[in-house]
Amino acid sequence: MCINAVTRRHACPRVCSIIVSNYRSLAWTLRLMHRALLLFEVLVDIFAYVNQISDPSSTGEKPLARKSLAALATTCKTFHEPAMNELWADICGLKPLLGCVTRLHPMVYHGGKYIWTSQGVAPLSGHEGLLPIETCMFPRLLSLSTVPDPTKYLYLFLSPMLRRCDLPVVHPDLKSIVTRCAALEDLSIRHNLESKADKLSLLSHSVRLCKRLVNLSCPPLDCAAWEHLSNLPTLLTIRIGKGSRVPSPLNIHNLKFALFLNLTTLSYHAKTAKYITTVLKHSEFPSLKRFEMIVDELHWTEAEQLCCALSQCKARQTLEHIAMDSFGLGFHERSDDSLTAITQFLCFTQLRTLRVMLHHPIFLDNDLLLEAISSWPHIRSLKIEDPRCRPPTVTFRGLFAALRQCPHLHTLQILIDAVNIDIDPKAESFQHTTLHTLDLAQSWEADAEAVARIIFSMLPCVDMVSRLPDLSHLSHAWHDVNKHLKSLKSSPVPGRHITGAPLNT
Repeated sequence: MCINAVTRRHACPRVCSIIVSNYRSLAWTLRLMHRALLLFEVLVDIFAYVNQISDPSSTGEKPLARKSLAALATTCKTFHEPAMNELWADICGLKPLLGCVTRLHPMVYHGGKYIWTSQGVAPLSGHEGLLPIETCMFPRLLSLSTVPDPTKYLYLFLSPMLRRCDLPVVHPDLKSIVTRCAALEDLSIRHNLESKADKLSLLSHSVRLCKRLVNLSCPPLDCAAWEHLSNLPTLLTIRIGKGSRVPSPLNIHNLKFALFLNLTTLSYHAKTAKYITTVLKHSEFPSLKRFEMIVDELHWTEAEQLCCALSQCKARQTLEHIAMDSFGLGFHERSDDSLTAITQFLCFTQLRTLRVMLHHPIFLDNDLLLEAISSWPHIRSLKIEDPRCRPPTVTFRGLFAALRQCPHLHTLQILIDAVNIDIDPKAESFQHTTLHTLDLAQSWEADAEAVARIIFSMLPCVDMVSRLPDLSHLSHAWHDVNKHLKSLKSSPVPGRHITGAPLNT
């Protein structure tokens, strides 16, 4: 029998009310109801509605919706599957899952009646003697990710075959975890709210027990842990997250780092750069491909030391991605010197992505831009931010001279002199057809129409220039550029092929 969708929608609350109020005698109720209840798709809608029922007056531990679904699931075979789907769509805690394991039935049975919700399960503490602490109920488990609150039943999941473990905090039994899971390859500790000294010590000691790590993500480590990691040939990725406490200072005179022979990714987030600068100075990273860093506070001297330390690594033929950001603390530090980051990074010949946003001026002129682009033949994204907005030293002519050397570049953000225009687009035949994203928002411009014509003629795939938020004093000027650019693109230009034009080098 075919049921109209509208009818189903309006009838659903009434039907659900009948079912919930009479779930103790549903076998009798079913005989009096419409045969539509035998249609699976109708039951799916009804039980989904039941799952949304709330009972504000109830003070019991088990929500009315889940009690009703449990009763429906045990009424008949027709109701079983759709009711079970709703029951298991969202479970809280491990206890319902443990109840499916035969050996754990004594833990989840109470008075001979099965408990469907974790809130109604009798505490396991009364049954802990049933299983020794070394018991693993899932010996072939490969991946484990826990809920925010660590569970004392974690030992049931510590499989000797476990490859990946994702924990929300430094677990008190972390040493036991890594010892029992000798095959562990991926260890992730998402956050450390306390970052107490004893927690960090436990973390570092536990990391030293891992012999087969491939990927590690955790709060800061002590010197001994870094020395251990530097000798692991399996290690590919290290991500050090921000913690309120950092083991500092690292004992520079006693550091004995090995090469980090196969490490390809190094990511770091902290308050200052001193910690990561020390690590970079005392190892070589010959296989490093990605370096990412975010710091809250970065003074000019520290930024220069960091760039120098990175450039001294043995990753000149491998490093492809550099992202260095700071949140701006130290922005008001007065210094007339510009960072030499671009010059420092010329040695990385395989560079594909460079983002340097350190809230300090970075030296870049026409000659250095051309040298940099020529040194990075594979560059695809280049973002250099200068928060001081000092008079730019890169001109349009210098920009397009550099663009001729990088046919793969698709994203560009630099400070450019858009006031003193030194190029005539009518006299140029060059077009760069790969660049799609252009951010010149920090640059001043005087003639919006002239700037728009240069972009329209020579960068045909750029639809608009990215600009600062509307509250910025530069926003209105670049809004005018984009208006002219949109107008030019909507009007055909006789004798000129814009889209898909060949790249003249």
